[in-house]
Amino acid sequence: MPIFQLSNKKLIPVKEKSFDLEIAIQKLTEENLETIFGLKFISGALNQEFSIRAQEQDFYIDTLAFDEDQKSFIIIEYKKDKSISVIDQGFAYLSAMLNHKADFILELNERLHKTFTKKDIDWEQSRVIFISTEFTNYQRNAINFKDLPIFLYEARIYDNNIVEYDPIKPYRTTESIGSVSKDKTIQAVSKEVKVYSFQDHLQRVSPEYKDLFIRLHDELMKIGGGITENVTTNYVGFRFHGTNYAAISCKAGKIVVHFRMKTKPPTSLKIEKRPQSAWDITPLWKTIVFDESHLPKVLEIAQHAYKDYASRFKNG
Repeated sequence: MPIFQLSNKKLIPVKEKSFDLEIAIQKLTEENLETIFGLKFISGALNQEFSIRAQEQDFYIDTLAFDEDQKSFIIIEYKKDKSISVIDQGFAYLSAMLNHKADFILELNERLHKTFTKKDIDWEQSRVIFISTEFTNYQRNAINFKDLPIFLYEARIYDNNIVEYDPIKPYRTTESIGSVSKDKTIQAVSKEVKVYSFQDHLQRVSPEYKDLFIRLHDELMKIGGGITENVTTNYVGFRFHGTNYAAISCKAGKIVVHFRMKTKPPTSLKIEKRPQSAWDITPLWKTIVFDESHLPKVLEIAQHAYKDYASRFKNG
């Protein structure tokens, strides 16, 4: 779908330009990694690309990033060769990382001056992102699995310096990559790297809370524009510009809601401030939803959290 600019009540198509060089996409992405994906930059074209040797093969990682919320590594690759399989390459990189965890920990600690150990990292949440100006139909169709830890984004630049990172969504996600592929690398990685869905979390909720959990999920997705679902091991997050403004989970059968916001809004609900870690810029607040009557008040807090973060992003 073309992008239009509104001028005097008329829509004018915005002309797409081409990136001069592939490295231009990489540097632009690294310089704006937190804005685009909500990730922390570790290494890449801006300093020095990280590389390891695994199974008699050298792996040069274009961009190595860190998800501060999940405490997990994200590998970002910029596709130049249209014939290479994103599945094969993606799982090869994940396999190399899982077999050389100490090297990745060392790179993280040295670059960001941290003291992480292997047990501090959630290896289940390891992911690979491929970025290209255009993917082939073969590459697009390759991601039609429900538990694939690989994501595709097409990067485009337009007149007026408008830049778009367009996520390529799978057409269908009914089958598991682990059950279909007999490839040993894919099988090994699939045992350690997991992708969860909303339905996985819904199954943990007590029967009397399931309808409320579904409704709360749907309402939090509609609080404002630009919200995407971010499902992890422990929660279903609602992400806006790379950061979860809210998240829901099930603890002991009950629904727990977390909000990311600077201050507690006026509310009669019991809401607690979570201990703030060294990574956290904005405090987390927690409340428990017991019944339907709590929903309007929870959504009022959600509006506050969303607007709080949206205003800081706009002003930043």
